[in-house]
Amino acid sequence: MTAGGSLAELLDVVQREVVARMPDTARARRLVAALREAAPDPDRPVDADACARLTEAGRREARALALTFQPDAKAAEAGRAQSGEETTGDAVPGPDPAAVRRRGASVTSVTRDADGLATIALDALDDLAAAAPYVDAAFALVRGCRALVLDLRANRGGDPSTGALVIGWLLGGARVPLSTIVFADRERPLWTPGLRSDRELAATPVAVLTSARTYAAAEGLAYHLRARRRAAVVGEPTAGAADEVTGVRLTPHVRGLLPCGHVVDARTGGNWEGAGVEPDVACPAAEAPARARALLASG
Repeated sequence: MTAGGSLAELLDVVQREVVARMPDTARARRLVAALREAAPDPDRPVDADACARLTEAGRREARALALTFQPDAKAAEAGRAQSGEETTGDAVPGPDPAAVRRRGASVTSVTRDADGLATIALDALDDLAAAAPYVDAAFALVRGCRALVLDLRANRGGDPSTGALVIGWLLGGARVPLSTIVFADRERPLWTPGLRSDRELAATPVAVLTSARTYAAAEGLAYHLRARRRAAVVGEPTAGAADEVTGVRLTPHVRGLLPCGHVVDARTGGNWEGAGVEPDVACPAAEAPARARALLASG
């Protein structure tokens, strides 16, 4: 047997971990079945191709799932500290605050046109503690605008609490329940922080730009705003990854990102897993700014 073990051994570990972690047992069984169906030769050694095939099959049931093969021992050890930009979850290591500050908490631009249309481009949802001053500053700059575009087309997710901060600016000063993240052994509510807005900004028309790359907590930001009829979504359907995930060392050479919780929106009772956030105005991502401008002008 190779150092990576067999697919049968890996799938047994994945099944144990998924069943233990996912609160929806029926969905956990469907995920395991999809993975086993993608491995017709269970005695085959595990390699990068096998992990890629399993990941593709598993994403039919859990969009954020990933299995990564790390044949080199040093790479495998280094992988223990790597979560990737697309993950959320309470087992993911925290970011470097200095790095967050260097990139301005991924607030890549704040612009304002002569006719009063403002745009905030937010390319990630960095850790709230480090990101809050930059998010607050961006919204301070757009106060008094005629309409606001929030560009999430390149946003790959991150901290849902930072998304809640953005929503807090747009909903007004009172704290508002957004969702509950349901784990196997507990629940974690998500609320807007409150006291982050003024009446003028809370009444400003808003369009959110999305693409097929808009992912995870960034999708949640768009979903929660749309569910509360606070913003029109313009662009492409989002990726459809609503699960919380956690990094797990499955074997010495395979690291997994496994679903460990799901989101329940306080308004709709559902989430965007699998389906993504459907735009109100569907168009290619490149056309979304112009379409949003036309929509806001007509409103």
